[in-house]
Amino acid sequence: MIAHIGFEVADLARSARFYDALFFPLGCRRQFEGPGAVAYGRVDPRFWIVARGRVPAPAYGHVALEAVGKAAVQAAHEAGLAAGGRDDGAPGPRHQYGPRYYAGYLLDPDGYRVEIVSGSV
Repeated sequence: MIAHIGFEVADLARSARFYDALFFPLGCRRQFEGPGAVAYGRVDPRFWIVARGRVPAPAYGHVALEAVGKAAVQAAHEAGLAAGGRDDGAPGPRHQYGPRYYAGYLLDPDGYRVEIVSGSV
């Protein structure tokens, strides 16, 4: 089980604005904020963005964020786009992952792939 996940970002303030907007429709808020890190969660900090002065490497994988229903997937996707994210797959069914799988994909400001999913197996 994952305790938390962290992404290294180039500009902490820019990335925090993106993740503030993205997480709001998913019911997550900032749980920690410091000079070099911001962390999000519902109760505990589980998703961290950190600035360490290194160049991010976006092509290594992605993170999937759980949403409660299709409307939350759509709202988070739209919020992420409005906050500087780029579309990497509009919200919709992804039957290749299961009959109830509904997801949308974004690239965050550093190019990391973020999936918002509801109905995962």
